[in-house]
Amino acid sequence: MSSMMELIQELWYLARELVSDEYDQALYRLADEVPMTIHEYPTGMPAWTWTVPEKWTCRQAYLETLDGRRIIDRNEHPLHVVSYSLPFEGVVSREELLDHLHVHPDNPDWIPFVFKYYQRDWGLCLPGSVRDLLDEDRYRVVIDTVFEPGTLKVGEVIVPGELEESFMLAAHLCHPAMVNDDLSGVVVGLDAMRQLLAGPKPRYTYRFLVLPETIGSVAYLSQNEDLIPTMAGGLFLEMLGNDSGLALQQSFQPESQADRALIAGLRGAVPDAYVGPYRTIINNDERQFNAPGVRVPMLSLSRVERPELTESMYRPYPEYHSSADTPEIVSQARLEDGRQAVLVMLAAFDRNEYVVNRFKGEVFASGHGIWIDYHTNPEGHRNLFQIMERCDGSRTMADIALELGISFQAVWEIVSRFVEKDLAAFSRIPQPTDPPRRAGLNRNLI
Repeated sequence: MSSMMELIQELWYLARELVSDEYDQALYRLADEVPMTIHEYPTGMPAWTWTVPEKWTCRQAYLETLDGRRIIDRNEHPLHVVSYSLPFEGVVSREELLDHLHVHPDNPDWIPFVFKYYQRDWGLCLPGSVRDLLDEDRYRVVIDTVFEPGTLKVGEVIVPGELEESFMLAAHLCHPAMVNDDLSGVVVGLDAMRQLLAGPKPRYTYRFLVLPETIGSVAYLSQNEDLIPTMAGGLFLEMLGNDSGLALQQSFQPESQADRALIAGLRGAVPDAYVGPYRTIINNDERQFNAPGVRVPMLSLSRVERPELTESMYRPYPEYHSSADTPEIVSQARLEDGRQAVLVMLAAFDRNEYVVNRFKGEVFASGHGIWIDYHTNPEGHRNLFQIMERCDGSRTMADIALELGISFQAVWEIVSRFVEKDLAAFSRIPQPTDPPRRAGLNRNLI
Protein backbone atom coordinates (compact mmCIF):
# COMPACT_ATOMS: atom_id res chain seq x y z
CA MET A 1 0.00 0.00 0.00
CA SER A 2 1.55 3.28 -1.13
CA SER A 3 1.42 6.54 0.79
CA MET A 4 -0.17 9.60 -0.77
CA MET A 5 3.19 11.17 -1.56
CA GLU A 6 4.52 7.91 -2.98
CA LEU A 7 1.59 7.79 -5.40
CA ILE A 8 2.18 11.40 -6.37
CA GLN A 9 5.87 10.78 -7.04
CA GLU A 10 4.97 7.78 -9.18
CA LEU A 11 2.17 9.34 -11.26
CA TRP A 12 2.57 13.09 -11.40
CA TYR A 13 4.69 13.45 -14.55
CA LEU A 14 2.38 11.34 -16.72
CA ALA A 15 0.64 13.19 -19.55
CA ARG A 16 -2.81 12.63 -18.09
CA GLU A 17 -5.02 14.08 -20.83
CA LEU A 18 -8.83 13.69 -20.85
CA VAL A 19 -8.78 10.54 -22.95
CA SER A 20 -5.26 9.20 -23.29
CA ASP A 21 -3.01 6.23 -22.62
CA GLU A 22 -1.21 7.89 -19.71
CA TYR A 23 -4.45 8.90 -18.00
CA ASP A 24 -5.47 5.24 -18.26
CA GLN A 25 -2.09 4.15 -16.90
CA ALA A 26 -2.54 6.36 -13.85
CA LEU A 27 -6.12 5.21 -13.24
CA TYR A 28 -5.25 1.52 -13.44
CA ARG A 29 -2.37 2.09 -11.05
CA LEU A 30 -4.75 3.68 -8.54
CA ALA A 31 -7.06 0.68 -8.93
CA ASP A 32 -4.27 -1.44 -7.46
CA GLU A 33 -4.67 0.44 -4.17
CA VAL A 34 -8.40 -0.10 -3.54
CA PRO A 35 -11.26 -2.07 -5.10
CA MET A 36 -12.28 0.08 -8.06
CA THR A 37 -14.79 -0.26 -10.87
CA ILE A 38 -13.67 1.47 -14.07
CA HIS A 39 -16.51 2.77 -16.24
CA GLU A 40 -15.78 3.34 -19.92
CA TYR A 41 -17.61 5.80 -22.17
CA PRO A 42 -16.75 5.67 -25.89
CA THR A 43 -15.78 8.62 -28.04
CA GLY A 44 -18.87 10.17 -29.61
CA MET A 45 -21.26 9.01 -26.88
CA PRO A 46 -23.86 11.69 -26.08
CA ALA A 47 -23.71 12.83 -22.47
CA TRP A 48 -26.69 15.16 -22.07
CA THR A 49 -25.63 18.28 -24.03
CA TRP A 50 -22.00 17.08 -24.28
CA THR A 51 -20.21 14.49 -26.39
CA VAL A 52 -17.36 12.28 -25.19
CA PRO A 53 -14.19 13.53 -26.95
CA GLU A 54 -11.58 11.62 -28.92
CA LYS A 55 -8.50 10.03 -27.52
CA TRP A 56 -5.57 12.42 -28.02
CA THR A 57 -1.96 11.38 -28.44
CA CYS A 58 1.04 13.63 -28.95
CA ARG A 59 3.86 11.74 -30.64
CA GLN A 60 6.21 14.69 -30.75
CA ALA A 61 6.14 18.47 -30.72
CA TYR A 62 8.94 20.98 -31.02
CA LEU A 63 9.96 24.43 -32.19
CA GLU A 64 13.29 25.06 -33.90
CA THR A 65 15.16 27.55 -36.01
CA LEU A 66 15.56 26.90 -39.71
CA ASP A 67 19.17 25.76 -39.12
CA GLY A 68 17.92 23.06 -36.73
CA ARG A 69 18.52 24.62 -33.30
CA ARG A 70 15.85 23.15 -31.02
CA ILE A 71 14.16 25.82 -28.88
CA ILE A 72 11.52 23.76 -27.06
CA ASP A 73 10.71 20.06 -27.20
CA ARG A 74 7.78 18.22 -25.64
CA ASN A 75 10.16 15.41 -24.75
CA GLU A 76 11.60 17.81 -22.19
CA HIS A 77 8.20 18.65 -20.62
CA PRO A 78 4.62 17.54 -21.43
CA LEU A 79 3.30 21.09 -21.05
CA HIS A 80 5.24 22.37 -24.07
CA VAL A 81 2.31 21.52 -26.35
CA VAL A 82 -1.24 22.79 -25.94
CA SER A 83 -3.42 19.97 -24.65
CA TYR A 84 -5.54 18.62 -27.53
CA SER A 85 -3.60 20.73 -30.04
CA LEU A 86 -4.30 20.07 -33.68
CA PRO A 87 -1.38 18.61 -35.65
CA PHE A 88 0.73 21.09 -37.53
CA GLU A 89 3.99 21.01 -39.45
CA GLY A 90 5.56 23.84 -41.38
CA VAL A 91 7.67 26.96 -41.48
CA VAL A 92 5.91 30.06 -40.15
CA SER A 93 6.77 33.71 -39.75
CA ARG A 94 7.64 35.03 -36.32
CA GLU A 95 4.37 37.01 -36.28
CA GLU A 96 2.26 33.94 -37.02
CA LEU A 97 4.22 31.88 -34.52
CA LEU A 98 3.61 34.36 -31.71
CA ASP A 99 -0.14 33.98 -32.25
CA HIS A 100 0.23 30.31 -31.33
CA LEU A 101 2.65 30.60 -28.42
CA HIS A 102 1.48 30.73 -24.80
CA VAL A 103 3.40 31.96 -21.77
CA HIS A 104 2.63 32.19 -18.06
CA PRO A 105 1.04 35.55 -17.15
CA ASP A 106 3.13 36.04 -13.99
CA ASN A 107 6.36 34.08 -14.05
CA PRO A 108 8.68 34.25 -17.08
CA ASP A 109 10.41 30.98 -16.12
CA TRP A 110 7.33 28.75 -15.93
CA ILE A 111 5.58 26.85 -18.73
CA PRO A 112 1.81 27.42 -18.63
CA PHE A 113 -0.82 24.69 -18.92
CA VAL A 114 -3.07 25.57 -21.86
CA PHE A 115 -5.81 23.35 -23.26
CA LYS A 116 -7.98 23.54 -26.37
CA TYR A 117 -10.30 20.61 -25.76
CA TYR A 118 -13.22 22.06 -27.67
CA GLN A 119 -11.61 25.06 -29.46
CA ARG A 120 -9.57 23.36 -32.14
CA ASP A 121 -6.27 25.07 -32.84
CA TRP A 122 -2.57 24.31 -32.70
CA GLY A 123 -0.25 25.77 -30.12
CA LEU A 124 2.92 25.51 -28.07
CA CYS A 125 3.74 26.66 -24.55
CA LEU A 126 7.06 27.97 -23.26
CA PRO A 127 8.56 30.26 -20.62
CA GLY A 128 8.17 33.94 -21.38
CA SER A 129 11.92 34.37 -21.01
CA VAL A 130 12.42 32.01 -23.96
CA ARG A 131 9.73 33.59 -26.10
CA ASP A 132 11.28 37.01 -25.61
CA LEU A 133 14.51 35.79 -27.23
CA LEU A 134 12.81 34.79 -30.49
CA ASP A 135 14.20 37.31 -32.96
CA GLU A 136 14.45 35.37 -36.24
CA ASP A 137 12.05 35.97 -39.09
CA ARG A 138 10.93 32.35 -39.58
CA TYR A 139 10.75 29.16 -37.50
CA ARG A 140 9.93 25.51 -38.03
CA VAL A 141 7.02 24.02 -36.03
CA VAL A 142 6.32 20.30 -35.73
CA ILE A 143 3.28 19.10 -33.77
CA ASP A 144 2.53 15.44 -34.44
CA THR A 145 -0.76 14.69 -32.71
CA VAL A 146 -3.42 12.06 -33.36
CA PHE A 147 -7.16 12.17 -32.66
CA GLU A 148 -8.80 8.75 -32.66
CA PRO A 149 -11.69 6.84 -31.04
CA GLY A 150 -11.10 5.86 -27.43
CA THR A 151 -12.91 5.48 -24.14
CA LEU A 152 -13.17 8.07 -21.42
CA LYS A 153 -12.63 6.30 -18.09
CA VAL A 154 -14.09 7.03 -14.66
CA GLY A 155 -12.93 5.07 -11.63
CA GLU A 156 -15.48 4.42 -8.88
CA VAL A 157 -14.70 3.22 -5.35
CA ILE A 158 -17.71 2.24 -3.24
CA VAL A 159 -17.99 1.80 0.52
CA PRO A 160 -21.37 0.07 1.04
CA GLY A 161 -23.49 1.45 3.85
CA GLU A 162 -26.66 0.48 5.64
CA LEU A 163 -28.62 2.82 3.38
CA GLU A 164 -28.90 2.91 -0.39
CA GLU A 165 -28.58 6.69 -0.21
CA SER A 166 -25.07 7.78 -1.09
CA PHE A 167 -22.62 10.57 -0.48
CA MET A 168 -20.45 11.40 -3.50
CA LEU A 169 -16.75 12.23 -3.38
CA ALA A 170 -14.95 13.22 -6.57
CA ALA A 171 -11.57 14.43 -7.83
CA HIS A 172 -10.12 14.82 -11.31
CA LEU A 173 -7.09 12.84 -12.48
CA CYS A 174 -6.41 14.76 -15.68
CA HIS A 175 -3.86 17.59 -16.14
CA PRO A 176 -0.44 16.48 -17.43
CA ALA A 177 2.63 16.80 -15.20
CA MET A 178 0.86 18.66 -12.38
CA VAL A 179 0.37 17.70 -8.76
CA ASN A 180 -1.74 19.99 -6.63
CA ASP A 181 -4.32 20.36 -9.40
CA ASP A 182 -5.57 17.76 -8.91
CA LEU A 183 -3.56 14.64 -8.20
CA SER A 184 -3.56 15.86 -4.59
CA GLY A 185 -7.36 15.62 -4.42
CA VAL A 186 -7.26 12.16 -5.96
CA VAL A 187 -4.82 10.72 -3.41
CA VAL A 188 -6.63 12.37 -0.47
CA GLY A 189 -9.95 10.88 -1.61
CA LEU A 190 -8.37 7.50 -2.21
CA ASP A 191 -6.79 7.44 1.25
CA ALA A 192 -10.07 8.51 2.87
CA MET A 193 -11.85 5.64 1.11
CA ARG A 194 -9.19 3.18 2.28
CA GLN A 195 -9.92 4.19 5.85
CA LEU A 196 -13.68 3.94 5.37
CA LEU A 197 -13.30 0.49 3.83
CA ALA A 198 -11.22 -0.63 6.83
CA GLY A 199 -13.65 0.77 9.41
CA PRO A 200 -17.15 -0.13 10.62
CA LYS A 201 -19.98 -0.11 8.13
CA PRO A 202 -21.26 3.46 7.71
CA ARG A 203 -24.90 4.48 7.60
CA TYR A 204 -24.70 6.00 4.11
CA THR A 205 -23.04 4.46 1.07
CA TYR A 206 -19.95 6.40 -0.01
CA ARG A 207 -18.86 6.65 -3.64
CA PHE A 208 -15.57 8.17 -4.79
CA LEU A 209 -15.23 9.10 -8.46
CA VAL A 210 -11.83 9.58 -10.13
CA LEU A 211 -12.49 11.27 -13.44
CA PRO A 212 -11.44 13.67 -16.18
CA GLU A 213 -12.54 17.20 -15.34
CA THR A 214 -16.09 18.24 -16.29
CA ILE A 215 -16.76 15.70 -19.06
CA GLY A 216 -16.07 12.84 -16.64
CA SER A 217 -18.77 14.02 -14.23
CA VAL A 218 -21.22 14.71 -17.05
CA ALA A 219 -20.62 11.29 -18.61
CA TYR A 220 -21.01 9.44 -15.30
CA LEU A 221 -24.16 11.31 -14.27
CA SER A 222 -25.78 11.01 -17.69
CA GLN A 223 -25.26 7.24 -17.64
CA ASN A 224 -26.36 6.82 -14.02
CA GLU A 225 -29.49 8.93 -13.84
CA ASP A 226 -31.14 6.28 -11.69
CA LEU A 227 -28.59 6.96 -8.96
CA ILE A 228 -29.12 10.72 -8.84
CA PRO A 229 -32.25 10.57 -6.61
CA THR A 230 -30.23 8.56 -4.07
CA MET A 231 -27.36 11.09 -3.88
CA ALA A 232 -27.80 12.88 -0.56
CA GLY A 233 -24.76 15.12 -0.89
CA GLY A 234 -21.21 15.36 -2.11
CA LEU A 235 -17.75 16.86 -1.75
CA PHE A 236 -15.30 17.68 -4.53
CA LEU A 237 -11.65 17.39 -3.51
CA GLU A 238 -8.91 19.45 -5.14
CA MET A 239 -5.71 21.35 -4.47
CA LEU A 240 -5.15 19.85 -1.02
CA GLY A 241 -1.37 19.59 -0.76
CA ASN A 242 -0.07 23.17 -0.84
CA ASP A 243 0.53 25.65 1.98
CA SER A 244 -2.76 27.56 1.89
CA GLY A 245 -5.43 27.02 4.53
CA LEU A 246 -8.40 24.76 3.96
CA ALA A 247 -11.41 26.33 2.26
CA LEU A 248 -14.89 24.81 2.07
CA GLN A 249 -17.15 26.08 -0.68
CA GLN A 250 -20.85 25.58 -0.10
CA SER A 251 -23.24 23.99 -2.56
CA PHE A 252 -25.91 25.69 -4.66
CA GLN A 253 -28.30 24.70 -1.85
CA PRO A 254 -26.54 26.25 1.18
CA GLU A 255 -29.32 25.27 3.60
CA SER A 256 -29.09 21.58 2.71
CA GLN A 257 -28.26 19.13 5.47
CA ALA A 258 -25.13 18.17 3.53
CA ASP A 259 -23.91 21.78 3.75
CA ARG A 260 -24.86 22.10 7.37
CA ALA A 261 -23.28 18.84 8.49
CA LEU A 262 -20.00 19.40 6.62
CA ILE A 263 -19.63 22.97 7.86
CA ALA A 264 -20.36 21.97 11.46
CA GLY A 265 -17.97 19.02 11.17
CA LEU A 266 -15.16 21.09 9.69
CA ARG A 267 -15.63 23.78 12.32
CA GLY A 268 -14.59 21.29 14.99
CA ALA A 269 -11.65 19.85 13.06
CA VAL A 270 -10.22 23.02 11.53
CA PRO A 271 -11.63 26.06 13.35
CA ASP A 272 -9.77 28.54 11.12
CA ALA A 273 -10.96 27.00 7.83
CA TYR A 274 -12.58 29.45 5.44
CA VAL A 275 -16.19 28.78 4.37
CA GLY A 276 -17.59 30.61 1.35
CA PRO A 277 -20.68 30.56 -0.88
CA TYR A 278 -21.06 28.52 -4.05
CA ARG A 279 -18.86 29.59 -6.98
CA THR A 280 -16.90 32.12 -4.91
CA ILE A 281 -13.80 30.06 -4.07
CA ILE A 282 -13.15 27.71 -6.98
CA ASN A 283 -15.04 26.25 -9.95
CA ASN A 284 -14.81 22.57 -10.79
CA ASP A 285 -16.92 19.43 -11.12
CA GLU A 286 -19.13 20.33 -8.18
CA ARG A 287 -20.94 22.45 -10.78
CA GLN A 288 -22.14 19.36 -12.62
CA PHE A 289 -23.69 17.88 -9.48
CA ASN A 290 -25.32 21.16 -8.45
CA ALA A 291 -26.66 21.86 -11.95
CA PRO A 292 -30.34 21.87 -13.03
CA GLY A 293 -31.79 18.41 -13.44
CA VAL A 294 -29.27 17.01 -10.94
CA ARG A 295 -29.27 19.31 -7.90
CA VAL A 296 -27.08 17.19 -5.66
CA PRO A 297 -25.73 19.52 -2.95
CA MET A 298 -22.00 19.04 -3.59
CA LEU A 299 -19.52 21.20 -1.72
CA SER A 300 -15.83 21.65 -2.54
CA LEU A 301 -12.78 21.35 -0.28
CA SER A 302 -9.49 22.89 -1.36
CA ARG A 303 -6.42 24.78 -0.18
CA VAL A 304 -6.58 28.13 -1.92
CA GLU A 305 -5.95 31.74 -1.07
CA ARG A 306 -9.03 33.49 0.30
CA PRO A 307 -10.83 35.31 -2.54
CA GLU A 308 -10.20 38.78 -1.09
CA LEU A 309 -6.44 38.08 -1.16
CA THR A 310 -6.27 37.06 -4.82
CA GLU A 311 -6.96 38.71 -8.15
CA SER A 312 -9.31 35.95 -9.27
CA MET A 313 -10.72 32.60 -8.23
CA TYR A 314 -9.13 31.34 -11.44
CA ARG A 315 -5.67 31.89 -9.90
CA PRO A 316 -6.13 30.00 -6.60
CA TYR A 317 -2.41 29.55 -5.81
CA PRO A 318 0.76 30.90 -7.47
CA GLU A 319 1.85 27.70 -9.24
CA TYR A 320 -1.63 26.93 -10.60
CA HIS A 321 -1.71 25.60 -14.19
CA SER A 322 2.04 25.75 -14.66
CA SER A 323 5.21 23.68 -14.72
CA ALA A 324 5.85 24.84 -11.14
CA ASP A 325 2.98 22.66 -9.85
CA THR A 326 5.36 19.89 -8.80
CA PRO A 327 5.77 17.57 -5.80
CA GLU A 328 7.90 20.26 -4.13
CA ILE A 329 4.83 22.42 -3.38
CA VAL A 330 2.89 19.66 -1.57
CA SER A 331 3.63 17.59 1.52
CA GLN A 332 2.45 14.38 3.14
CA ALA A 333 1.51 16.32 6.30
CA ARG A 334 -0.82 18.72 4.46
CA LEU A 335 -2.36 15.85 2.52
CA GLU A 336 -2.97 13.99 5.79
CA ASP A 337 -4.56 17.08 7.33
CA GLY A 338 -6.85 17.30 4.31
CA ARG A 339 -7.75 13.62 4.54
CA GLN A 340 -8.52 13.97 8.26
CA ALA A 341 -10.77 16.95 7.56
CA VAL A 342 -12.62 14.89 4.95
CA LEU A 343 -13.13 12.00 7.36
CA VAL A 344 -14.38 14.30 10.13
CA MET A 345 -16.88 15.91 7.77
CA LEU A 346 -18.08 12.53 6.51
CA ALA A 347 -18.51 11.33 10.10
CA ALA A 348 -20.67 14.39 10.79
CA PHE A 349 -22.74 13.74 7.68
CA ASP A 350 -23.15 10.07 8.57
CA ARG A 351 -24.33 10.85 12.12
CA ASN A 352 -26.47 13.83 11.26
CA GLU A 353 -30.10 13.13 12.20
CA TYR A 354 -33.00 14.87 13.85
CA VAL A 355 -32.89 14.71 17.64
CA VAL A 356 -36.27 13.79 19.13
CA ASN A 357 -36.76 14.39 22.84
CA ARG A 358 -38.27 11.69 25.04
CA PHE A 359 -38.45 14.06 27.97
CA LYS A 360 -40.64 17.02 28.88
CA GLY A 361 -39.40 20.03 30.69
CA GLU A 362 -35.79 20.52 31.66
CA VAL A 363 -34.06 17.23 32.38
CA PHE A 364 -32.94 16.49 35.95
CA ALA A 365 -29.36 16.26 34.71
CA SER A 366 -27.59 15.11 37.88
CA GLY A 367 -30.32 12.55 38.55
CA HIS A 368 -29.70 11.00 35.13
CA GLY A 369 -25.92 11.11 35.31
CA ILE A 370 -25.45 13.72 32.60
CA TRP A 371 -24.62 16.74 34.74
CA ILE A 372 -21.61 18.80 33.66
CA ASP A 373 -20.17 20.91 36.45
CA TYR A 374 -19.98 24.56 35.49
CA HIS A 375 -17.03 25.11 37.83
CA THR A 376 -14.76 22.64 36.04
CA ASN A 377 -16.26 22.79 32.55
CA PRO A 378 -18.27 25.98 31.99
CA GLU A 379 -18.40 25.54 28.21
CA GLY A 380 -19.65 21.96 28.50
CA HIS A 381 -22.23 23.05 31.08
CA ARG A 382 -23.50 25.80 28.80
CA ASN A 383 -23.63 23.44 25.83
CA LEU A 384 -25.57 20.86 27.85
CA PHE A 385 -28.48 23.17 28.49
CA GLN A 386 -28.45 25.03 25.19
CA ILE A 387 -28.47 21.74 23.28
CA MET A 388 -31.11 20.25 25.59
CA GLU A 389 -33.46 23.14 24.76
CA ARG A 390 -33.13 22.39 21.06
CA CYS A 391 -33.81 18.64 21.21
CA ASP A 392 -37.38 19.01 20.00
CA GLY A 393 -37.58 16.83 16.88
CA SER A 394 -37.38 19.81 14.52
CA ARG A 395 -33.59 20.18 14.35
CA THR A 396 -30.77 17.96 13.21
CA MET A 397 -27.51 17.89 15.11
CA ALA A 398 -25.98 20.04 12.37
CA ASP A 399 -28.83 22.54 12.77
CA ILE A 400 -28.13 22.76 16.49
CA ALA A 401 -24.40 23.16 15.95
CA LEU A 402 -24.79 26.00 13.47
CA GLU A 403 -27.47 27.70 15.52
CA LEU A 404 -25.19 27.73 18.57
CA GLY A 405 -21.98 28.39 16.67
CA ILE A 406 -20.29 25.26 18.00
CA SER A 407 -18.86 22.18 16.34
CA PHE A 408 -20.80 19.10 15.30
CA GLN A 409 -18.55 17.07 17.59
CA ALA A 410 -19.59 19.18 20.60
CA VAL A 411 -23.27 18.54 19.85
CA TRP A 412 -22.64 14.82 19.34
CA GLU A 413 -20.91 14.59 22.72
CA ILE A 414 -24.01 15.93 24.50
CA VAL A 415 -26.73 14.30 22.40
CA SER A 416 -25.12 10.86 22.62
CA ARG A 417 -25.45 11.11 26.42
CA PHE A 418 -29.17 11.78 26.08
CA VAL A 419 -29.59 8.85 23.69
CA GLU A 420 -27.65 6.51 25.99
CA LYS A 421 -30.00 7.45 28.86
CA ASP A 422 -33.07 6.97 26.63
CA LEU A 423 -33.86 10.66 26.98
CA ALA A 424 -33.70 11.24 23.21
CA ALA A 425 -33.78 9.31 19.96
CA PHE A 426 -32.59 9.88 16.42
CA SER A 427 -34.87 10.21 13.41
CA ARG A 428 -34.16 10.60 9.70
CA ILE A 429 -37.21 12.85 9.36
CA PRO A 430 -38.48 15.75 11.48
CA GLN A 431 -40.71 14.73 14.38
CA PRO A 432 -41.61 17.98 16.18
CA THR A 433 -42.73 17.35 19.75
CA ASP A 434 -43.92 20.82 20.75
CA PRO A 435 -47.63 20.65 21.72
CA PRO A 436 -50.10 22.49 19.49
CA ARG A 437 -51.31 25.86 20.69
CA ARG A 438 -55.00 26.62 20.93
CA ALA A 439 -56.26 29.03 18.30
CA GLY A 440 -55.98 32.64 19.38
CA LEU A 441 -53.69 32.03 22.34
CA ASN A 442 -50.80 33.87 20.76
CA ARG A 443 -52.71 36.78 19.26
CA ASN A 444 -51.61 40.24 20.26
CA LEU A 445 -53.76 41.76 22.97
CA ILE A 446 -54.68 45.43 22.49
